[in-house]
Amino acid sequence: MSLPKFIVGMLFALAIVVAWSWLGGASLGTTLMRIIICAVVIQAGYFAVVYAMIASSAPTPADRLREAERKQNSPEVPKGEKLGSARRGLH
Repeated sequence: MSLPKFIVGMLFALAIVVAWSWLGGASLGTTLMRIIICAVVIQAGYFAVVYAMIASSAPTPADRLREAERKQNSPEVPKGEKLGSARRGLH
């Protein structure tokens, strides 16, 4: 969901909370508290959904290239390789 659609939806939801509070005869303080709680819950949900979308997305070609470069420049020792005196000094 794009940010503009999210903002419009959030404002619509908050307007419903205001109408519900007004029709229910709630005080101004209660109405403000309901609006704040509703806004926080909506924001947390939006954050969680966006995080889940990013976490579950497949790596792009640029991500794969970066990972390959990291492995190439890594000081890791391949399995079975013995460290020479020059490599021992790095640790």
